[in-house]
Amino acid sequence: MLNPETPAANLPSALVFDATTAGFPADVLERSITTPVLIDFWAEWCGPCKQLGPVLEKLALEYNGAFLLAKVDVEREQQLAAAFQIRSIPTLVLCKGGQPVDGFPGALPEAQLREFLTQHGIAPAAATASPEPDAAPPDSRSPQQRVDGLRAQIASDPDKEALRLDLAEALLDTGETVESQQLLDGLPAALASDDRARKARARLVFASLLKDAPARGDLETRVARDPADLAARHLLGARMLVGGESEAALGQFLEMLRSDRGYSDGLPRKALLEAFAVIDDPDLVGRFRRQMASLLF
Repeated sequence: MLNPETPAANLPSALVFDATTAGFPADVLERSITTPVLIDFWAEWCGPCKQLGPVLEKLALEYNGAFLLAKVDVEREQQLAAAFQIRSIPTLVLCKGGQPVDGFPGALPEAQLREFLTQHGIAPAAATASPEPDAAPPDSRSPQQRVDGLRAQIASDPDKEALRLDLAEALLDTGETVESQQLLDGLPAALASDDRARKARARLVFASLLKDAPARGDLETRVARDPADLAARHLLGARMLVGGESEAALGQFLEMLRSDRGYSDGLPRKALLEAFAVIDDPDLVGRFRRQMASLLF
């Protein structure tokens, strides 16, 4: 039987590892951006933990990297357990996209654990992956040219739903947020959960914020006059993001989190996560994710 107390001795550390408070931002949150991470909060004295541990490790091995298993000893990592408000063990927490998304206390049977993973789109990975197709060459057309071209394609092939997602993205580049929203709302479920669709929705959030927002200069004046004016700082960050100043925008949102993490029902954290979904620079996003995590945990 697999030993839940020393997972690294039984399974590859790439699949199962011990998570610590110090390493949590990089080892768990950052890794969950690309691969879901299931956190197992346990303790050596906990009988149900010792029953659950081997089942989790068996699944980690069977799923072959479709998710990672992070073991947190609540006795050794009390700060981390407190941050997640762990009141009983075992407790499982699933992280995806750099944040906790679901979890539950107790030792569920294997069938229910599999069902939980399936609900979050996690299925066993094949032992070998098919080679990725060659990347498409960059599109040198202007945003409006892409919109016109996609309209023509949809007219000739109206049943191809993927073209509607392409058009929604292109419309965002031209500032046509209303039609883009309508197209995104009309996507079938499979496409609506696509990473591209989620990113387009995140872009729409910022576009809608700026519909009746003050000019950038006015916002900068308000923030300079009162650094605690988080409403102005939020809009200023949105203007910076839309204007292509990703790092400056993240800086504004991070300062909001530093000033008042609970402001407007957790808006600083939400703004950061929405910005992460828009920005294509993984190094920049990773750096600010770590800073965000250091403030939250």
